[in-house]
Amino acid sequence: QVQLVESGGGLVQAGGSLRLSCAASGRTFSAYGMGWFRQAPGKEREFVAAITKSGLHVYYAESVKGRFTISRDNAKNMAYLQMNSLKLEDTAAYYCAADLIANRLRVGDEYDYWGQGTQVTVSS
Repeated sequence: QVQLVESGGGLVQAGGSLRLSCAASGRTFSAYGMGWFRQAPGKEREFVAAITKSGLHVYYAESVKGRFTISRDNAKNMAYLQMNSLKLEDTAAYYCAADLIANRLRVGDEYDYWGQGTQVTVSS
């Protein structure tokens, strides 16, 4: 069992930045690929970014590439999502998730554990 707790969400103006954190507890954090997903009201959940177990490889949705950066610190059991140049369309609830097999990190249904989410609201 892995427990995930997100933090760092909030209200920010367009063009601003936020850093989301995901604290993991339970089983060995480094055994899991980690991903960030988001869901806006009335929309389906979508992939945002993912990072492999070692942190050597990262993946991004086209919509956030060049603006968001995913990272992890296995010594601290933490994953992060640095979000820069935020746009109105980035407004959503953001969720971190852990995937033990981690061979399809873009696919939400592959993930084993999910956090409760943190809200990001971008205003004009």
